[in-house]
This record gives sequence, structure tokens and C-alpha cells, in this order.
Amino acid sequence: MTIGLREHPGSAIPDFTAADHVLRVLRQPRTPAGVVRRLSDSATGVVLGTADVPGCELVGTLPALYPEWLGDRSFAADHGVRFPYVAGEMAQGIASVAMVKAMARADLLGIFGAAGLPIAKVAHALAELRGELPAHAPWGVNIIHSPQEPAWENEVAALAIRHGVRCVSVSAFSDITPALAHCSAAGLRVGPGGRIERPRMMMAKVSRPEVAAQFLAPAPPALLRDLVAAGLVTADEAALAAQVPMVDDLTVESDSGGHTDGRPLATALPQILALRDAVAARHGIVPRTRIGAAGGLGTPHGVAAAFALGAAYVVTGSVNQLCLEAGTSDRARAMLQAADTMDVAMAPSADMFEIGAQVQVLSRGTMFAARAAKLRQLYRDHASLEDIPAAQAARIEKEIFRLPLAEVWAQTEEFWRGRDIAQVHRATADPKHRMALVFRWYLGMSSTWAARGAADRTVDYQIWCGPAVGAFNDWRKDGYLADPSHLSVVQVARNLMEGATVLTRAHQLRSHGVDLPASAFTFTAQELL
Repeated sequence: MTIGLREHPGSAIPDFTAADHVLRVLRQPRTPAGVVRRLSDSATGVVLGTADVPGCELVGTLPALYPEWLGDRSFAADHGVRFPYVAGEMAQGIASVAMVKAMARADLLGIFGAAGLPIAKVAHALAELRGELPAHAPWGVNIIHSPQEPAWENEVAALAIRHGVRCVSVSAFSDITPALAHCSAAGLRVGPGGRIERPRMMMAKVSRPEVAAQFLAPAPPALLRDLVAAGLVTADEAALAAQVPMVDDLTVESDSGGHTDGRPLATALPQILALRDAVAARHGIVPRTRIGAAGGLGTPHGVAAAFALGAAYVVTGSVNQLCLEAGTSDRARAMLQAADTMDVAMAPSADMFEIGAQVQVLSRGTMFAARAAKLRQLYRDHASLEDIPAAQAARIEKEIFRLPLAEVWAQTEEFWRGRDIAQVHRATADPKHRMALVFRWYLGMSSTWAARGAADRTVDYQIWCGPAVGAFNDWRKDGYLADPSHLSVVQVARNLMEGATVLTRAHQLRSHGVDLPASAFTFTAQELL
């Protein structure tokens, strides 16, 4: 029998109510706990501290447990942060300058969402962050794979190096590109004790093992030779790059908002943990890359599970869009705050529309997913805009674009003339590419409408999110975070980590034979320092 300690008549054992007492102990994970067995009937209980309890024997001890100690402690040391926790990049500045600043000022890591922004806006954001945050503050910027705009990748990489960004997080890549090799190799040096050091931490987000293997290995020799020839890295830096993995931290992304393969974390994370050591052995390098987890992390339970699986750190994304600092509109926030776990759908991706890549988006209150899928089908079935039957063309003009296709192309052409004139030249020569750019206008504008809160376009909002948003809403409804005015990115981070710590303590107690009430595996959000 395993119960909380209870007083027996004539004994000196304190009068504990089993459930109340056990809950009180596990809610204080920073205090060591002792697992005790009552001599009279062998009942197992738990006490704060490890002092002798009359009538009991001490059968186990649990040391203090802090949120700071979850995951790999080297993550906090290398990044200069309090927790092994990242507020991840969300495209088009949804992971905003304000969000990154708030995280940094709380000694937490946030990644600015540069994807989809013009270079001038990215440069302005990096300059603001560098100018307003202390030199030692933790923060980063994202580089997303842009197969239609490789120059954008190169320019963001150069900006990150020039501004001395402390962390560069890359995502949606299937191969190592020159921009990634440049960021990884530039500035490498041999530090004290002979360890090769980078001036910035490199982080990559992956979901497939064949892609993970590339980031766990050194940069491709051919790319390093090209970078040396171009004067972007020195021969010494290239030589050092051949001895270390591409990245310091590799995030395994499971079912998430935006780009996702939808793989379960419990399947993907152990596979890539094992892959790390195999790749290091194959290349004769030290397996120094930490493996983190992302996707589906919207509750303390999800965060605790990720750490239990072996994650060195965790990355949140979708849930941060509900936060006050997110670079989105109040309308979009309200839609997310009403979402349930099933209110998501897959839709064509704007940045990889032509190859059929998809992103996970909110489905409740918006028709974006269905309308974007219709445009993708028309692109697949027709060679040009002119090839689309007149009735179908008229319907998408009326229901989706709300503009004549000619006007949409005029706006599209103007945009690309200012961003990448090569796209206009290609569209002039290739009618199918012109059709793709016109359809991508809708996919691009749909996220802009959501970010700006366009009242007449609510039904077309593209809001990237996964099921974690619904789980987050269900968890927060009874606690401090139920009030939308309390949804700061720092309070979300602190509560997810504190809750994960309490749940980890509950698991420890159960594994030591202590009988737990069902409420032991709950954590109610509260205002935390």
C-alpha cells in the first residue's frame, strides 16, 4: 500500500492528509524531498527535507529540482540564458523585435522572425536589437530557406555576421546552402583549451533524419572552398569548419504550425539523438551538437515530455502568437485564443508554392486553407492564367482575389520589381511562373491581412499554428494566463518551465512508489518571477 503519511494513534508521526500533503510537497520542487516507509504497515509517503521522521525509515531522497536544470545545462551556459527554452522564430516579424527584447531582458532566448520580410526591414530590426540590448544579451535571427530568392538568404547571413548576432536559427532547409556554410564558418577560432569556438551559436530546425545528418556533419568541402575563393571566410576558418558540426543546436520539429512533416516527437527525437553520435563517428569529430525539441509544445505536459525524451532544450512557436508582444493583430490573436486542438488544416505554402510544400494553419473562422488549395489545384492543372476556363477565372477573381487578375499581376509585378527583378523577367518569359506569382500574391497577402487585422478580409486570414494552440488554450483557461492581458511571452515561458518542473517531480515521486492523486499531474498558471 502506498499512501501519504498519516498519524497512527499513539505515534509521533505528523497528521498529514495524503493527497493534500503529497501535493504540497510536489509543488515545492526546489526543496529536497525524502521518500519514507512507515514501519508499522510499510506504507510509503513523502516529506519535505530528509530529516528523520518518527516511526518511519528513509528509503530514498530526491534532490532539489529547478526549471533551470531541465535539459542540458550547457545550453544555458553557452547562450547566456536562465532556461533551456527558446521563443522560436515566427515568420514576417510575428516573432517581433518587442518579443525578442522582452525575452532577452528576462535572460531568455528569442529568435526574430525574419522570414518573408524585405532585407531593409531585417536590417532595421537587427540594428534596433543590437542598439538597445546589452552586448551580452541573448537573442537571435532566423534564416528560412528561400529557393526562389537565394540572394535573400545570403544577405540575411551577411547581416547576422555584420551585426554580431549571437544566435542564428535556420529552418526549412533540405540541403546546406552557401549562406548556411558562411554563417557556420565565419569567425571560427581555437579558444582556450584547444576547443574550436564560433562567435555566434548556430541552431537548425529539422524534421527528417537525412536533413539532420547534414547539419550534424561539418560543412561540405566544396562550399567551404567557394567561400574562401569569394573572400567570405579565411582558409584557417575553412580548415576549422571541417572539424566541427554545422550547428551547435539541432531542433527536432514535430507536428507544428507553419512548415511541418507532422511527425510525432516521440518517434523523431530518439532517432535523431542516435543519429548525432553515428554522424560524428563517421566524420571523426566530437558529437557536440545538442538536440532540442519543437512542435506541439503548448502545455507544461508537452514540455516535460520533451525533456523526458532527452531534449536538451525546447522551442515554442504557435502559442507565442497569443502574446502581447507578437507582431500580429488583435483580431488574429482573438481567433487564436478561441482555437481548439482540431481547428487546424494544411494549406499550400507561399514560399514553396511551386513544389507543393504545405504549412499548417488555423482553420476556425477562416477559409484560407480551402481557397489556397483551390489555387494550387489550378496551378497544377493549367499552363497559364489564360489557360484557366473563363468561368473559373471569374469565380476566383470574385471570391478569392476580389480583384481582376490583371490588377493582381500589376501589384505583383510592382512588388517584385522592388525586391527581385529577376522574378519579373522570368514571369515574362514563362507564363506558368507568372501564374504562380499571381497565386502567391493571395498566399502572401493573406498573412499580411491577418497581421494588420484587415476587417474585410478576416475570412482570408492565414495564421500559422498547430494543435498546440488549442492545448495551450485548454490549459490556461483556469489560471493566471486566462486573462489575455497577462499573456506576455515571458510569463508563458516561465509557466511552461515551472509547470514542467512540477510535473517532472510528480513523475519522480510516482516512480519511487508514492501514490499520487490525479491532480498531481496538473499545474495551474500563476504570475511568476
